[in-house]
Amino acid sequence: MMGPRETSPDIRCPINLFPRQEAEIARLSQAINQAPTAPEKVPWAHTLAEAADILLACQVYDDASLDCRLCRLFSEVRCRTAALVVKAGGLGTRRRL
Repeated sequence: MMGPRETSPDIRCPINLFPRQEAEIARLSQAINQAPTAPEKVPWAHTLAEAADILLACQVYDDASLDCRLCRLFSEVRCRTAALVVKAGGLGTRRRL
C-alpha cells in the first residue's frame, strides 16, 4: 500500500480506467492504514482486492504497452497485499499491524 508521501503512479490508460480505480484504491489503502487492528482492516482489504480485480479484468489490456503492464503489476501486488491483510486479520489477534 502506498504511504502518505507517495504519489499515484503516472499510468496513461487508454480507457481512463486506471485513474478512476486508482482514486478508490488510494482511499481504501488509507482506510486500511488507519484501521487500528488487523481484524478491522479486513473489510477494507476485501474491497481493495475487488477494486484491483477490476483493473486485472481490463478487456483492452495490451501486453505491448508499458502502461498496461505496469497497471497489471501494481494491481497484482495490491491483490497480494490485500490477501495478506485478510490472512493477518483472520489470525484472531487484536494486535496492530
